[in-house]
Amino acid sequence: MGRRKAQRKEALMLDGDDEYGILADSFSTMLCDPGREEEQLYEDSLLEEAVDALYEKRGATREKALSAIVESFSSKLQHQFVEKTFATLLHQCLNCIKKGSSKEIYLACHTIGLLALTVGFGDNARKIVEESLTPLLQALKSGLESVEIASLLECLAIVTFVGGNPEETERSMQIMWQLIHPKQGSKVLAVRPAAVITAVVSAWSLLLTTLDGWALDPKDWQQFISYLSSLLDQDDRSVRIAAGEALALVFEIGALEKFSAESKGSSNVSDQGGNKSEGLVSIEGLRTEILNQVRELSVEAGGKGTRKKDLNSQRNLFKDILEFLKDGCSPETSMKIGRDSLNASTWSRLIQLNYLKRFLGGGFNKHMQENEFLQDVFEFVPTNSCPDGEYLMSKAEKRYYKSPNSAVNKARTRQLKELRMLSEESRYQFTSSASSTIPK
Repeated sequence: MGRRKAQRKEALMLDGDDEYGILADSFSTMLCDPGREEEQLYEDSLLEEAVDALYEKRGATREKALSAIVESFSSKLQHQFVEKTFATLLHQCLNCIKKGSSKEIYLACHTIGLLALTVGFGDNARKIVEESLTPLLQALKSGLESVEIASLLECLAIVTFVGGNPEETERSMQIMWQLIHPKQGSKVLAVRPAAVITAVVSAWSLLLTTLDGWALDPKDWQQFISYLSSLLDQDDRSVRIAAGEALALVFEIGALEKFSAESKGSSNVSDQGGNKSEGLVSIEGLRTEILNQVRELSVEAGGKGTRKKDLNSQRNLFKDILEFLKDGCSPETSMKIGRDSLNASTWSRLIQLNYLKRFLGGGFNKHMQENEFLQDVFEFVPTNSCPDGEYLMSKAEKRYYKSPNSAVNKARTRQLKELRMLSEESRYQFTSSASSTIPK
Protein backbone atom coordinates (compact mmCIF):
# COMPACT_ATOMS: atom_id res chain seq x y z
CA MET A 1 0.00 0.00 0.00
CA GLY A 2 2.88 2.34 0.85
CA ARG A 3 4.45 1.76 -2.55
CA ARG A 4 1.14 2.52 -4.27
CA LYS A 5 0.89 5.78 -2.34
CA ALA A 6 4.45 6.67 -3.33
CA GLN A 7 3.74 5.87 -6.99
CA ARG A 8 0.61 7.94 -6.91
CA LYS A 9 2.42 10.85 -5.25
CA GLU A 10 5.07 10.77 -7.96
CA ALA A 11 2.41 10.73 -10.68
CA LEU A 12 0.63 13.66 -9.08
CA MET A 13 3.87 15.64 -9.15
CA LEU A 14 4.06 14.97 -12.89
CA ASP A 15 0.45 16.02 -13.34
CA GLY A 16 1.13 19.53 -12.15
CA ASP A 17 -1.37 21.59 -10.22
CA ASP A 18 -2.78 24.90 -11.39
CA GLU A 19 -3.95 26.08 -7.99
CA TYR A 20 -5.33 29.33 -9.32
CA GLY A 21 -7.48 27.55 -11.91
CA ILE A 22 -8.82 25.09 -9.35
CA LEU A 23 -9.66 27.83 -6.87
CA ALA A 24 -11.34 29.86 -9.59
CA ASP A 25 -13.49 26.89 -10.61
CA SER A 26 -14.39 26.24 -6.98
CA PHE A 27 -15.35 29.87 -6.39
CA SER A 28 -17.45 29.87 -9.56
CA THR A 29 -19.31 26.79 -8.33
CA MET A 30 -19.99 28.34 -4.93
CA LEU A 31 -21.60 31.45 -6.42
CA CYS A 32 -24.64 29.54 -7.65
CA ASP A 33 -24.74 26.87 -4.95
CA PRO A 34 -22.46 27.30 -1.90
CA GLY A 35 -23.37 23.85 -0.60
CA ARG A 36 -21.95 22.15 -3.66
CA GLU A 37 -18.34 23.00 -2.74
CA GLU A 38 -18.40 20.73 0.30
CA GLU A 39 -20.13 18.03 -1.71
CA GLN A 40 -17.50 18.34 -4.46
CA LEU A 41 -14.63 17.98 -1.99
CA TYR A 42 -16.24 14.88 -0.52
CA GLU A 43 -16.82 13.39 -3.96
CA ASP A 44 -13.22 14.15 -4.98
CA SER A 45 -11.90 12.33 -1.92
CA LEU A 46 -13.97 9.28 -2.80
CA LEU A 47 -12.80 9.41 -6.42
CA GLU A 48 -9.20 9.56 -5.19
CA GLU A 49 -9.85 6.36 -3.25
CA ALA A 50 -11.20 4.81 -6.45
CA VAL A 51 -8.02 5.79 -8.32
CA ASP A 52 -5.95 4.27 -5.50
CA ALA A 53 -7.96 1.06 -5.91
CA LEU A 54 -6.70 0.76 -9.51
CA TYR A 55 -3.35 -0.31 -8.02
CA GLU A 56 -4.95 -3.32 -6.33
CA LYS A 57 -4.12 -6.82 -7.56
CA ARG A 58 -7.70 -8.09 -7.44
CA GLY A 59 -9.42 -7.52 -10.77
CA ALA A 60 -12.84 -7.24 -9.14
CA THR A 61 -11.62 -4.31 -7.03
CA ARG A 62 -10.28 -2.51 -10.08
CA GLU A 63 -13.51 -3.14 -11.98
CA LYS A 64 -15.56 -1.68 -9.14
CA ALA A 65 -13.32 1.39 -9.02
CA LEU A 66 -13.47 1.93 -12.79
CA SER A 67 -17.25 1.54 -12.76
CA ALA A 68 -17.56 4.27 -10.13
CA ILE A 69 -15.22 6.58 -12.07
CA VAL A 70 -17.11 6.03 -15.33
CA GLU A 71 -20.44 6.79 -13.71
CA SER A 72 -19.06 9.93 -12.07
CA PHE A 73 -17.35 11.22 -15.22
CA SER A 74 -20.41 10.50 -17.37
CA SER A 75 -22.87 12.34 -15.17
CA LYS A 76 -20.70 15.31 -14.30
CA LEU A 77 -17.71 17.22 -15.66
CA GLN A 78 -14.88 16.50 -13.20
CA HIS A 79 -12.45 19.29 -14.12
CA GLN A 80 -10.98 19.79 -10.64
CA PHE A 81 -10.40 16.11 -10.08
CA VAL A 82 -8.81 15.66 -13.51
CA GLU A 83 -6.45 18.58 -12.86
CA LYS A 84 -5.00 16.66 -9.92
CA THR A 85 -5.01 13.09 -11.21
CA PHE A 86 -4.74 13.26 -15.00
CA ALA A 87 -1.48 11.33 -15.50
CA THR A 88 -2.21 8.83 -12.74
CA LEU A 89 -5.63 7.93 -14.08
CA LEU A 90 -4.44 7.65 -17.69
CA HIS A 91 -1.51 5.38 -16.86
CA GLN A 92 -3.53 3.11 -14.59
CA CYS A 93 -6.26 2.74 -17.22
CA LEU A 94 -3.67 1.77 -19.82
CA ASN A 95 -2.34 -0.83 -17.38
CA CYS A 96 -5.87 -2.17 -16.91
CA ILE A 97 -6.19 -2.57 -20.68
CA LYS A 98 -2.98 -4.61 -20.77
CA LYS A 99 -3.84 -7.06 -18.00
CA GLY A 100 -7.55 -6.78 -17.28
CA SER A 101 -10.62 -8.88 -17.93
CA SER A 102 -13.10 -8.11 -20.70
CA LYS A 103 -15.17 -5.94 -18.36
CA GLU A 104 -12.09 -4.16 -17.05
CA ILE A 105 -10.89 -3.40 -20.59
CA TYR A 106 -14.30 -1.97 -21.47
CA LEU A 107 -14.38 0.23 -18.35
CA ALA A 108 -10.77 1.38 -18.75
CA CYS A 109 -11.36 2.29 -22.41
CA HIS A 110 -14.49 4.20 -21.49
CA THR A 111 -12.66 6.03 -18.71
CA ILE A 112 -9.90 7.14 -21.09
CA GLY A 113 -12.51 8.40 -23.56
CA LEU A 114 -14.29 10.33 -20.81
CA LEU A 115 -10.94 11.70 -19.65
CA ALA A 116 -10.25 12.99 -23.16
CA LEU A 117 -13.66 14.65 -23.43
CA THR A 118 -13.18 16.23 -20.00
CA VAL A 119 -9.79 17.80 -20.75
CA GLY A 120 -10.90 18.93 -24.24
CA PHE A 121 -8.46 20.82 -26.44
CA GLY A 122 -4.92 21.33 -25.18
CA ASP A 123 -1.70 19.65 -24.09
CA ASN A 124 -3.40 16.98 -21.98
CA ALA A 125 -5.51 15.85 -24.94
CA ARG A 126 -2.32 15.58 -26.99
CA LYS A 127 -0.69 13.50 -24.24
CA ILE A 128 -3.62 11.10 -24.21
CA VAL A 129 -3.25 10.52 -27.95
CA GLU A 130 0.53 10.16 -27.81
CA GLU A 131 0.50 7.72 -24.89
CA SER A 132 -2.58 5.73 -25.89
CA LEU A 133 -2.14 4.98 -29.59
CA THR A 134 0.58 2.34 -29.21
CA PRO A 135 -1.03 0.44 -26.27
CA LEU A 136 -4.40 0.45 -28.04
CA LEU A 137 -2.84 -0.82 -31.27
CA GLN A 138 -1.03 -3.59 -29.40
CA ALA A 139 -4.26 -4.59 -27.67
CA LEU A 140 -6.12 -4.69 -31.00
CA LYS A 141 -3.50 -7.10 -32.35
CA SER A 142 -3.67 -9.43 -29.35
CA GLY A 143 -6.63 -11.55 -30.48
CA LEU A 144 -9.34 -10.22 -28.18
CA GLU A 145 -13.06 -10.90 -28.35
CA SER A 146 -15.53 -8.72 -30.27
CA VAL A 147 -16.74 -6.78 -27.22
CA GLU A 148 -13.19 -5.90 -26.22
CA ILE A 149 -12.24 -4.88 -29.77
CA ALA A 150 -15.31 -2.63 -29.98
CA SER A 151 -14.31 -0.95 -26.69
CA LEU A 152 -10.76 -0.36 -27.91
CA LEU A 153 -12.02 1.09 -31.21
CA GLU A 154 -14.39 3.42 -29.40
CA CYS A 155 -11.57 4.61 -27.15
CA LEU A 156 -9.25 5.12 -30.13
CA ALA A 157 -11.95 7.08 -31.96
CA ILE A 158 -12.75 9.39 -29.04
CA VAL A 159 -9.16 10.23 -28.04
CA THR A 160 -8.19 10.85 -31.67
CA PHE A 161 -11.32 12.92 -32.27
CA VAL A 162 -10.45 15.16 -29.31
CA GLY A 163 -6.68 15.45 -29.48
CA GLY A 164 -5.39 13.99 -32.75
CA ASN A 165 -3.72 16.01 -35.49
CA PRO A 166 -4.42 15.14 -39.17
CA GLU A 167 -1.52 12.68 -39.38
CA GLU A 168 -2.57 10.85 -36.21
CA THR A 169 -6.18 10.84 -37.36
CA GLU A 170 -5.23 9.20 -40.66
CA ARG A 171 -3.10 6.67 -38.78
CA SER A 172 -6.00 5.77 -36.48
CA MET A 173 -8.30 5.40 -39.48
CA GLN A 174 -5.82 3.08 -41.18
CA ILE A 175 -5.56 0.98 -38.01
CA MET A 176 -9.34 0.66 -37.94
CA TRP A 177 -9.63 -0.10 -41.63
CA GLN A 178 -7.02 -2.85 -41.58
CA LEU A 179 -9.00 -4.75 -38.94
CA ILE A 180 -11.73 -5.53 -41.47
CA HIS A 181 -9.92 -4.99 -44.76
CA PRO A 182 -6.25 -5.92 -44.25
CA LYS A 183 -3.53 -5.44 -46.79
CA GLN A 184 -2.40 -8.44 -48.78
CA GLY A 185 -0.17 -10.66 -46.68
CA SER A 186 -1.48 -9.32 -43.38
CA LYS A 187 -1.88 -11.80 -40.53
CA VAL A 188 -5.07 -10.10 -39.36
CA LEU A 189 -8.18 -12.03 -40.35
CA ALA A 190 -10.49 -10.24 -42.76
CA VAL A 191 -13.59 -12.09 -41.56
CA ARG A 192 -14.96 -10.23 -38.58
CA PRO A 193 -18.19 -10.45 -36.58
CA ALA A 194 -20.89 -7.91 -37.38
CA ALA A 195 -20.30 -6.10 -34.07
CA VAL A 196 -16.65 -5.45 -34.97
CA ILE A 197 -17.49 -4.30 -38.51
CA THR A 198 -20.10 -1.90 -37.15
CA ALA A 199 -17.66 -0.55 -34.55
CA VAL A 200 -14.93 -0.06 -37.16
CA VAL A 201 -17.15 1.71 -39.70
CA SER A 202 -18.76 3.96 -37.07
CA ALA A 203 -15.41 4.93 -35.52
CA TRP A 204 -13.85 5.45 -38.96
CA SER A 205 -16.75 7.70 -39.97
CA LEU A 206 -16.41 9.81 -36.82
CA LEU A 207 -12.77 10.53 -37.60
CA LEU A 208 -13.52 11.20 -41.27
CA THR A 209 -15.75 14.09 -40.15
CA THR A 210 -12.63 15.85 -38.82
CA LEU A 211 -10.61 15.61 -42.04
CA ASP A 212 -10.64 17.45 -45.30
CA GLY A 213 -12.14 15.00 -47.78
CA TRP A 214 -9.13 15.45 -50.03
CA ALA A 215 -6.56 14.64 -47.35
CA LEU A 216 -6.67 10.84 -47.61
CA ASP A 217 -4.76 9.00 -50.31
CA PRO A 218 -7.01 8.99 -53.41
CA LYS A 219 -5.89 5.44 -54.17
CA ASP A 220 -7.57 4.30 -50.95
CA TRP A 221 -10.96 5.71 -51.86
CA GLN A 222 -11.71 2.91 -54.31
CA GLN A 223 -11.30 0.34 -51.55
CA PHE A 224 -13.24 2.38 -49.00
CA ILE A 225 -16.22 3.07 -51.23
CA SER A 226 -16.42 -0.37 -52.82
CA TYR A 227 -16.19 -2.12 -49.47
CA LEU A 228 -18.79 0.14 -47.86
CA SER A 229 -21.07 -0.54 -50.81
CA SER A 230 -20.65 -4.29 -50.27
CA LEU A 231 -21.66 -3.88 -46.61
CA LEU A 232 -25.07 -2.58 -47.68
CA ASP A 233 -25.86 -6.16 -48.73
CA GLN A 234 -24.95 -7.67 -45.35
CA ASP A 235 -27.60 -9.42 -43.26
CA ASP A 236 -26.87 -7.48 -40.08
CA ARG A 237 -28.93 -4.29 -39.85
CA SER A 238 -26.40 -2.40 -37.71
CA VAL A 239 -23.73 -3.03 -40.35
CA ARG A 240 -25.99 -1.71 -43.12
CA ILE A 241 -26.85 1.41 -41.13
CA ALA A 242 -23.21 2.18 -40.28
CA ALA A 243 -22.18 1.66 -43.91
CA GLY A 244 -25.05 3.85 -45.14
CA GLU A 245 -24.04 6.73 -42.87
CA ALA A 246 -20.41 6.38 -43.94
CA LEU A 247 -21.32 6.48 -47.64
CA ALA A 248 -23.53 9.53 -47.11
CA LEU A 249 -20.56 11.25 -45.48
CA VAL A 250 -18.27 10.21 -48.35
CA PHE A 251 -20.67 11.82 -50.83
CA GLU A 252 -21.05 14.91 -48.65
CA ILE A 253 -17.32 15.65 -48.50
CA GLY A 254 -16.89 15.07 -52.23
CA ALA A 255 -14.61 12.05 -51.92
CA LEU A 256 -16.39 10.21 -54.73
CA GLU A 257 -15.65 13.02 -57.15
CA LYS A 258 -12.01 12.95 -56.08
CA PHE A 259 -11.82 9.21 -56.62
CA SER A 260 -13.41 9.59 -60.05
CA ALA A 261 -10.92 12.27 -61.06
CA GLU A 262 -7.94 10.21 -59.93
CA SER A 263 -9.13 7.04 -61.60
CA LYS A 264 -10.02 8.71 -64.89
CA GLY A 265 -8.52 6.84 -67.78
CA SER A 266 -8.53 3.53 -65.95
CA SER A 267 -10.39 0.89 -67.92
CA ASN A 268 -11.01 -1.58 -65.16
CA VAL A 269 -11.22 -0.99 -61.43
CA SER A 270 -11.04 -4.11 -59.31
CA ASP A 271 -13.65 -4.28 -56.58
CA GLN A 272 -11.98 -5.04 -53.25
CA GLY A 273 -15.25 -5.80 -51.51
CA GLY A 274 -15.63 -9.13 -53.27
CA ASN A 275 -19.42 -8.93 -53.58
CA LYS A 276 -19.91 -6.21 -56.17
CA SER A 277 -19.52 -6.27 -59.94
CA GLU A 278 -16.24 -5.15 -61.47
CA GLY A 279 -15.76 -2.25 -63.81
CA LEU A 280 -17.22 0.68 -61.88
CA VAL A 281 -14.83 3.11 -63.51
CA SER A 282 -16.97 6.21 -63.51
CA ILE A 283 -18.57 8.25 -60.81
CA GLU A 284 -21.93 7.79 -62.53
CA GLY A 285 -21.66 4.01 -62.42
CA LEU A 286 -20.64 3.88 -58.78
CA ARG A 287 -23.26 6.41 -57.75
CA THR A 288 -25.97 4.46 -59.61
CA GLU A 289 -24.92 1.22 -57.95
CA ILE A 290 -25.12 2.74 -54.47
CA LEU A 291 -28.31 4.62 -55.29
CA ASN A 292 -30.08 1.38 -56.19
CA GLN A 293 -28.95 -0.27 -52.97
CA VAL A 294 -30.10 2.68 -50.89
CA ARG A 295 -33.47 2.75 -52.63
CA GLU A 296 -34.05 -0.94 -51.85
CA LEU A 297 -33.13 -0.51 -48.19
CA SER A 298 -35.45 2.48 -47.83
CA VAL A 299 -38.46 0.29 -48.63
CA GLU A 300 -37.25 -3.06 -47.31
CA ALA A 301 -40.01 -5.34 -46.08
CA GLY A 302 -39.61 -6.80 -42.63
CA GLY A 303 -39.16 -10.54 -42.37
CA LYS A 304 -40.34 -12.86 -39.65
CA GLY A 305 -39.08 -11.80 -36.23
CA THR A 306 -38.02 -8.35 -37.41
CA ARG A 307 -38.46 -5.64 -34.81
CA LYS A 308 -40.64 -2.89 -36.24
CA LYS A 309 -38.68 -0.14 -34.51
CA ASP A 310 -35.37 -1.31 -35.98
CA LEU A 311 -36.89 -1.68 -39.44
CA ASN A 312 -38.37 1.82 -39.30
CA SER A 313 -35.03 3.25 -38.20
CA GLN A 314 -33.35 1.69 -41.22
CA ARG A 315 -36.05 2.84 -43.62
CA ASN A 316 -35.98 6.40 -42.32
CA LEU A 317 -32.19 6.58 -42.51
CA PHE A 318 -32.01 5.29 -46.07
CA LYS A 319 -34.88 7.54 -47.14
CA ASP A 320 -32.78 10.47 -45.92
CA ILE A 321 -29.73 9.12 -47.75
CA LEU A 322 -31.76 8.58 -50.92
CA GLU A 323 -33.09 12.14 -50.82
CA PHE A 324 -29.56 13.42 -50.24
CA LEU A 325 -28.09 11.47 -53.17
CA LYS A 326 -30.89 12.51 -55.51
CA ASP A 327 -31.49 16.14 -54.53
CA GLY A 328 -28.61 17.09 -52.24
CA CYS A 329 -30.95 17.68 -49.27
CA SER A 330 -29.15 16.94 -46.02
CA PRO A 331 -31.10 15.63 -43.02
CA GLU A 332 -32.00 18.05 -40.27
CA THR A 333 -32.42 17.07 -36.65
CA SER A 334 -32.85 18.97 -33.42
CA MET A 335 -32.75 17.96 -29.77
CA LYS A 336 -33.47 19.87 -26.59
CA ILE A 337 -30.60 20.66 -24.25
CA GLY A 338 -32.26 22.28 -21.27
CA ARG A 339 -34.17 25.20 -22.75
CA ASP A 340 -31.97 25.39 -25.83
CA SER A 341 -31.92 23.41 -29.06
CA LEU A 342 -28.94 21.57 -30.52
CA ASN A 343 -29.28 21.38 -34.30
CA ALA A 344 -27.56 19.20 -36.88
CA SER A 345 -28.05 19.79 -40.60
CA THR A 346 -25.18 17.86 -42.22
CA TRP A 347 -24.20 14.21 -42.28
CA SER A 348 -20.91 15.11 -40.64
CA ARG A 349 -22.61 16.80 -37.71
CA LEU A 350 -25.25 14.06 -37.44
CA ILE A 351 -22.60 11.33 -37.25
CA GLN A 352 -20.72 13.23 -34.55
CA LEU A 353 -23.91 13.80 -32.59
CA ASN A 354 -25.05 10.18 -32.72
CA TYR A 355 -21.62 8.80 -31.82
CA LEU A 356 -21.10 11.06 -28.82
CA LYS A 357 -24.66 10.52 -27.61
CA ARG A 358 -24.08 6.77 -27.63
CA PHE A 359 -20.77 7.16 -25.82
CA LEU A 360 -22.00 9.52 -23.09
CA GLY A 361 -25.42 7.94 -22.72
CA GLY A 362 -27.57 9.74 -20.17
CA GLY A 363 -24.76 12.19 -19.44
CA PHE A 364 -24.81 13.76 -22.92
CA ASN A 365 -27.13 16.64 -21.99
CA LYS A 366 -25.12 17.47 -18.88
CA HIS A 367 -21.89 17.51 -20.86
CA MET A 368 -23.41 19.71 -23.54
CA GLN A 369 -24.41 22.19 -20.85
CA GLU A 370 -20.93 22.37 -19.30
CA ASN A 371 -18.32 20.88 -21.65
CA GLU A 372 -16.65 23.65 -23.66
CA PHE A 373 -15.08 21.17 -26.07
CA LEU A 374 -18.45 19.72 -27.08
CA GLN A 375 -20.00 23.17 -27.23
CA ASP A 376 -17.26 24.21 -29.64
CA VAL A 377 -17.69 21.07 -31.78
CA PHE A 378 -21.43 21.62 -32.17
CA GLU A 379 -21.29 25.44 -32.08
CA PHE A 380 -23.68 25.31 -29.15
CA VAL A 381 -24.00 28.18 -26.67
CA PRO A 382 -26.29 27.57 -23.66
CA THR A 383 -28.38 30.63 -22.92
CA ASN A 384 -29.75 29.63 -19.51
CA SER A 385 -26.75 30.46 -17.35
CA CYS A 386 -26.25 32.56 -14.26
CA PRO A 387 -23.44 35.18 -14.35
CA ASP A 388 -20.72 32.77 -13.24
CA GLY A 389 -21.61 30.27 -15.95
CA GLU A 390 -23.53 27.74 -13.85
CA TYR A 391 -26.37 26.25 -15.84
CA LEU A 392 -29.91 27.07 -14.68
CA MET A 393 -32.24 24.09 -14.90
CA SER A 394 -35.82 24.14 -16.05
CA LYS A 395 -38.55 22.76 -13.76
CA ALA A 396 -38.62 19.50 -15.69
CA GLU A 397 -34.84 19.15 -15.41
CA LYS A 398 -34.94 19.85 -11.69
CA ARG A 399 -37.45 17.04 -11.26
CA TYR A 400 -35.24 14.76 -13.35
CA TYR A 401 -31.90 15.63 -11.75
CA LYS A 402 -32.75 16.92 -8.26
CA SER A 403 -35.74 14.87 -7.10
CA PRO A 404 -34.78 12.29 -4.44
CA ASN A 405 -36.71 9.67 -6.40
CA SER A 406 -35.23 10.51 -9.81
CA ALA A 407 -33.16 7.94 -11.68
CA VAL A 408 -30.22 10.35 -11.76
CA ASN A 409 -30.28 10.92 -8.00
CA LYS A 410 -30.59 7.20 -7.32
CA ALA A 411 -27.65 6.51 -9.63
CA ARG A 412 -25.61 9.17 -7.86
CA THR A 413 -26.45 7.67 -4.46
CA ARG A 414 -25.40 4.25 -5.72
CA GLN A 415 -22.17 5.69 -7.10
CA LEU A 416 -21.26 7.38 -3.80
CA LYS A 417 -22.08 4.16 -1.95
CA GLU A 418 -19.72 2.21 -4.21
CA LEU A 419 -16.98 4.77 -3.68
CA ARG A 420 -17.44 4.60 0.10
CA MET A 421 -17.26 0.80 -0.03
CA LEU A 422 -14.02 1.04 -2.00
CA SER A 423 -12.65 3.47 0.56
CA GLU A 424 -13.57 1.19 3.47
CA GLU A 425 -12.17 -1.85 1.65
CA SER A 426 -8.86 -0.08 1.02
CA ARG A 427 -8.60 1.00 4.65
CA TYR A 428 -9.41 -2.54 5.82
CA GLN A 429 -6.75 -4.05 3.57
CA PHE A 430 -4.22 -1.50 4.80
CA THR A 431 -5.08 -2.22 8.46
CA SER A 432 -4.88 -5.98 7.92
CA SER A 433 -1.54 -5.65 6.17
CA ALA A 434 -0.15 -3.43 8.91
CA SER A 435 -1.34 -5.67 11.76
CA SER A 436 0.20 -8.74 10.15
CA THR A 437 3.64 -7.11 10.24
CA ILE A 438 3.49 -6.19 13.96
CA PRO A 439 5.47 -8.74 16.03
CA LYS A 440 3.50 -10.42 18.78
